Parts: sequence; structure tokens; C-alpha cells
Amino acid sequence: MNEITVEIWTDVVCPWCYIGKRRFERALAAFDAKEDVRVHWRSFELDPAALRVTDETIPERMLRRQGIPPEQAAELLAGVSAQAEAEGLEYHLDRARPCNTFDAHRLVHHAGTRGLAETFQERLMRAYTAEGVSVGDHPTLLALAEEAGLEAAAAAEVLAGDAHAEDVRADEDRAARLGVGGVPAFVIGGRWSVSGAQPAELLTGLLERARTAAAA
Repeated sequence: MNEITVEIWTDVVCPWCYIGKRRFERALAAFDAKEDVRVHWRSFELDPAALRVTDETIPERMLRRQGIPPEQAAELLAGVSAQAEAEGLEYHLDRARPCNTFDAHRLVHHAGTRGLAETFQERLMRAYTAEGVSVGDHPTLLALAEEAGLEAAAAAEVLAGDAHAEDVRADEDRAARLGVGGVPAFVIGGRWSVSGAQPAELLTGLLERARTAAAA
């Protein structure tokens, strides 16, 4: 069986990306050739101009940027949280703090060199959506990296320099070439692409199509 590549563009401060990750995991579990699937996590920045460290929460930003009052913000976020709950996730988006994620993405690439990209991606997403953690803050990133199994000194060296910056930019350039304008976005088998937190059944179908194409 030929290898099936799956590229997943996400931002760690995207609540829908965590939901999309869970749905893809269900899709993969239902796919009977899952051992032939190779997942590559790709970087995407929803707000490259955001501050790296901030105490501003999602509701506060919604009020400042869009004039959405707290009551309406709470209702909108509750809708997202309900979909997350259906996937077994616990969200507390009222505490989530949107920030610059460039360094977090660099560390995900570093984790990939240790075979821990998915583990670290998961930890970052949970920290943001459930724990109110600022995933742009360097001490926080280092603590989360250690929790994910990364060696602290090596992770600190990455953050102190510009390691993997070109990898992040390459992911973003590839997204632009493929027309990826939002996340989560999935490119399966290099041919089939879909954006949004799609149902697991749809993603399983795309995996099946990729397998058929690879066998042709």
C-alpha cells in the first residue's frame, strides 16, 4: 500500500481547529488503512500582528474589535463550546487569550523533529481552549513543551533564536499557493482539500478516495 499523506493547517488559538483535530482522529480510527497515513501538521497564523503576551480574553477582544457585547459574546462562544463538548472536549473560551502564535508554531516544528508534533499540538490546543493559558508567553511555552516530552534546554534554544522560522513561513506560503484561507484545512493525498471542522465521515471518505487513487 502506498503512503497517504495528510496535511493539516491549524492555529493553536483556533477553537475550531481543536474540534477539527478530534473529528479527523475519529475519521482516521474508522479508516482501515490508518497505518498507511502520514500526518503533517502545518502552521497557520490567524493574527500575525497579535501581541505575543496579552491578558485580553476572547470576549474582551470581540468587544474591542467588533463591538460585540459580553452577553452576545457568551452566547456565541457557548455554541462553539457545545460542539467541542460533543467531541469530548471541555472549553472555557471566556478565559482564552488570543496571542501571537509564531513561536508556538516554531516549537511544533521542533517537536516534529522529535516525533512529538501531534502530542505538543494537542497540549497547546488544550492549554488555550480549556486552561486560559497564554501560548505566546515563552516561559509558558517551555512548561508546556516539557509536559509534552520535549527536552527543556533544546526547546529554550529554539525560542531564543530563529530556529524553524523558515519552516513556519514555508507552511504559510504553501497554504497561500493552495488557496488555504482559513483553518482547520486538510489536504489529503495531495489532491483533495477541505476547510473547516468537517464531519468525521466526510474526512474518512476523502481518505478512501486517496487510497483508491494511490492503488490505481
